[in-house]
Amino acid sequence: MPDETLAHDPLTVAPEPVASARTTESAHENYTTLSEYLESLLVTVILALFGTSFVVQAFKIPSPSMERTLLVGDHLLVNKFIFGGRGHWYEKFLPYRDLQRGDIIVFKYPYQDHPHFVKRVIGLPGDHLKLVDQQVFINGKPLNEPYVVHDPASGYDPLNYTFPPPSNQLFIPPVQVEWAREIRNYIQGDELVVPPGKYFAMGDNRDHSSDSRYWGFVDREAIMGRPFLIYWSVDANGNDYSESSFGQRLLAIFDTITHLPARTRWSRMLHTVH
Repeated sequence: MPDETLAHDPLTVAPEPVASARTTESAHENYTTLSEYLESLLVTVILALFGTSFVVQAFKIPSPSMERTLLVGDHLLVNKFIFGGRGHWYEKFLPYRDLQRGDIIVFKYPYQDHPHFVKRVIGLPGDHLKLVDQQVFINGKPLNEPYVVHDPASGYDPLNYTFPPPSNQLFIPPVQVEWAREIRNYIQGDELVVPPGKYFAMGDNRDHSSDSRYWGFVDREAIMGRPFLIYWSVDANGNDYSESSFGQRLLAIFDTITHLPARTRWSRMLHTVH
């Protein structure tokens, strides 16, 4: 009997270590699962930050300067991983390309705390450029611009008919004072010469665009990327994005959300940008 009792003792006490082991294993699994979630979250945040910093970033159009290509209320995805030309050694191993005439670009405006602008590249480094009666000439040849819109109802703007302006022409707002002082350094004859590392950009809506005619060249380092997709578009106008109080912006957001289906331009959704 003692042998039998001894034989049964291990059976009566054995379950306790087993249960303890299972509890420890379960706790370890919970800890592992939690650490995996935290690790995944951290990786997601890092990838999101990397993506918005180096690959893709979202922007919205607040002004009509690029109509009809881009409308006020268009929400864009901008490819920041497309343009080379900075001379970095790694560019030849990555899918970069040089900036081309006709590319739409997002860049930092050279004045007023550097807000983001969107325009189209018209003049490349070394180009000789001029405007005569609303026609752009590059290196002596007329530039074909099927994307350009003119507004017959707009007032007369001398910089839309003769550019660069004659030496005796006075500069008035909206021309930047700094550009008015510098522009003569880049004029040869009746043409403007685009210097190295700079680009001449204009809006498609020529009569309603604040562009290189009024404030000068776009520096290569200021160019962030190229819009490639309209992921959402809402029927809006410039007043919807003008500076206002926090309460007014909050009311505008609420109004947009409540009327979202009606105000969404469904026909522009997921359209590529050219």
